[in-house]
Amino acid sequence: MFISRYIEVTFQKEGIHKYPAALDDPKLADVQFLGYPHRHMFHFRVRVSVTHNDRDIEFILFKRELENLYQGTMNIDYKSCEMLAEELIGYIVKNYPSRYVEVGVSEDGENGAVLTNVLPSVLI
Repeated sequence: MFISRYIEVTFQKEGIHKYPAALDDPKLADVQFLGYPHRHMFHFRVRVSVTHNDRDIEFILFKRELENLYQGTMNIDYKSCEMLAEELIGYIVKNYPSRYVEVGVSEDGENGAVLTNVLPSVLI
């Protein structure tokens, strides 16, 4: 029997960003305010594969490690939820290679994005 195993951690960080295209794109006129710096609580949800039931990645330590990547209020300029998720996947893949990684980032726990890496063996 094959069973997939994952750990999942969640955390939140305050951040300030903007969406510059909202200032000029007529299709975004109703959300033009997004073009100016504004605050969100960014909610992170991270899922990483593990190889056994005793967790080869301890989730409390993993959560602390990820939280420590973001100190104070994040000033992320123009970065979107997708960009934040992609950066975090890059960090995890570098430090925990050959694992499935899924990262969700949302603004205020409402709207966001989910990205996953594709392991090379899946591409064959």
